[in-house]
Amino acid sequence: MASVATSYSDPIRIAVIGGTGLQSLPGFTHVATLNITTPWGAPSSPISVLHHPSPSTGRPIPIAFLSRHGLHHELAPHEVPSRANIAALRHIGVRTVIAFSAVGSLQEEIRPRDFVVPDQVIDRTKGIRPFTFFERGMVGHVGFADPFDTKLGTVVRKCGESLAGDGVRLHEKGTLVCMEGPQFSTRAESNLYRSWGGSVINMSALPEAKLAREAELAYQMICMSTDYDCWKGEGDVDVQMVMGHMKANAENARRFVGGVLDELSREEHGELVEAKHVEGQTKFAGSMTGEKGRSEEAKGKLGWLFPEYFG
Repeated sequence: MASVATSYSDPIRIAVIGGTGLQSLPGFTHVATLNITTPWGAPSSPISVLHHPSPSTGRPIPIAFLSRHGLHHELAPHEVPSRANIAALRHIGVRTVIAFSAVGSLQEEIRPRDFVVPDQVIDRTKGIRPFTFFERGMVGHVGFADPFDTKLGTVVRKCGESLAGDGVRLHEKGTLVCMEGPQFSTRAESNLYRSWGGSVINMSALPEAKLAREAELAYQMICMSTDYDCWKGEGDVDVQMVMGHMKANAENARRFVGGVLDELSREEHGELVEAKHVEGQTKFAGSMTGEKGRSEEAKGKLGWLFPEYFG
């Protein structure tokens, strides 16, 4: 195997965070492996820099790939260093993130192996996971009414629609319930989430999406249903069931994500990929704490993440 570089000088605007069911992106050229340390520690895995040819120009477009649960899936959901993951991606220039996750279905019409592009989230995590960059001497509030980026979501949905003839069954919207885990739901909880209008359930969307919003990243999750949680009464969900559906549908997952990257690499999506539409929101979110109230720790950490605002 040819060696790859340990640094990459050009900005990398697009990233994929791969979760259960998407541990790599075959067919892309691996050109660098980056080991980055952030003020919040090291990310879940080294960041792989992959080259993808632009459909518009043919020039290689760099894509950052990070494994959410580690290279060998050794990190439980509550152990994922989401702050380090998001901070590391922003630090290398990323402004657009496609996140992938296996999910349980809470609705009859969302069948195992279907894909869902959610537009809403219900937070059922328990405060165990660090969920903000603003603390210990700097207060910041960002809007989270629409937890996924609407412009990026439009592109992702169109890509999913284009694969419909190739066996991809897509649900264009849905409410994602993010639970703490690592245990699966009780039957009572599963039925409660259904009564709330939940579409799918996972353990990974938060705080990842919240931190991406604070970091001014356009973020959209693609979900692949692997089971009916435990509400349907057709046998309790277990790891064997989840892994079976993921393995059977892995090629569709890779084609879906690959198609999205192909589309985002087109020149007409330049401003979207740069996330110009969310630029500046964190600068004002962090202005609530006056200069005298800002601790050196907070200024140091946020200055690393946002040198243009707090450096």
